[in-house]
Amino acid sequence: MTIDNRIQVVLIDDDPHLRQALSQTLDLAGLKILPLAEAKGLAGQLERDWPGVVVSDIRMPGMDGLELLTELHAQDPELPVLLITGHGDVPLAVQAMRAGAYDFLEKPFASDSLLDSVRRALDLRRLVLDNRSLRLALSDRNELSARLVGQSAPMLRLREQIGALAATKADVLILGETGAGKEVVARALHDLSSRRNGPFVAINAGALAESVVESELFGHEPGAFTGAQKRRIGKFEFANGGTLFLDEIESMSLDVQVKLLRLLQERVVERLGGNQLIPLDIRIIAATKEDLRQSADQGRFRADLYYRLNVAPLRIPPLRERGEDALMLFQHFADEASARHGLPPHELQPGHRALLLRHTWPGNVRELQNAAERFALGLELALDNSAPDGGVGSTIEVVSGGLSEQVENFEKSLIAAELARSHSSVRSLAEALGIPRKTLHDKLRKHGLNFADSGASSQTDDLD
Repeated sequence: MTIDNRIQVVLIDDDPHLRQALSQTLDLAGLKILPLAEAKGLAGQLERDWPGVVVSDIRMPGMDGLELLTELHAQDPELPVLLITGHGDVPLAVQAMRAGAYDFLEKPFASDSLLDSVRRALDLRRLVLDNRSLRLALSDRNELSARLVGQSAPMLRLREQIGALAATKADVLILGETGAGKEVVARALHDLSSRRNGPFVAINAGALAESVVESELFGHEPGAFTGAQKRRIGKFEFANGGTLFLDEIESMSLDVQVKLLRLLQERVVERLGGNQLIPLDIRIIAATKEDLRQSADQGRFRADLYYRLNVAPLRIPPLRERGEDALMLFQHFADEASARHGLPPHELQPGHRALLLRHTWPGNVRELQNAAERFALGLELALDNSAPDGGVGSTIEVVSGGLSEQVENFEKSLIAAELARSHSSVRSLAEALGIPRKTLHDKLRKHGLNFADSGASSQTDDLD
């Protein structure tokens, strides 16, 4: 049994009359109190982050106030404990203060003295718990933020979900496009969980040949099939006590899906060619880039396995939905690459920022990381916009030189970025840039850019 967190003051005194009088004083002041006649067993009823304070007499039969103080502070050294002393017990009270008591009150004392001390102790307790909570939040956020960089609303929500799910035993289904960082999320779930000291085993089901996938996952006994000369421990069994990350689960055959469903339900594995059921203490994190519900409707994925996996889904937002996270990520990866290659870091120029923000990132974080690596090496960075919106490619060049050269590069980058978007005519492109069509033609020629590359037609537009 634990003491309710709504209790603000635990009052302990073996004298029933004094206990009743002090209880009335605290109650009339609007404080929620729990009066007790003895101190024994109190520490076991208080959680470490209990938000109240303890007021206790020193001289009591059984456990006295000093023993209680020692026991409470062994559990939480920052818990305020106020001690009540009788006449002549001042040296004992001084000893208690040295042992960490928050305050002591010498009998007889005024009600206002008790209330003032209790309120100050409660204020201190709130401050301690607020700081404790903040330190924990910063620690968790910093660890996650180092892996999942970004301050956009989707990323803040993702990190919050990871923190909540990591503390549970639930299997997780990660949904995300290619290159979105599914394995990074899976490792974060493992490292923030109680399984962090166990193995993390990652396997890509799509990279396994169908002829070996069952052996790889479930293991086999000697003679289970031609060429099986000795026992093999499968990935599930190898991950016992930890986490198994199964990527591209949509590529698994229906036969293997049946075995996976049994494993998820019963938490046992049976090696190929064996008869022994091996119990597993394992967390499964599956990942897919496809809509498994749609695959189930089409008969390509078992519906019962989909519903079993979909208990705790976790969606990773694609980079195109994360706004300025692209800039933060790009600089983060570029700085890492510069340090790795022993090169001075390059700063993002306005033209770079414009292109990075307009790019649709069909390859997500993986594509951005590769682009940042090239940027750190001082190479021209080609961004392929040929995916979702049908735009044309664009490039980023590392900017150097004086102001005029940087302005020229900035102008070229802005026009190239707008070219990467879909425009039906020169007029729409000029309007988007806020310049006359003749000026646009001049600038296209100057920078060696071609409107025709965007796939639109300029034949119906007359020059200004």
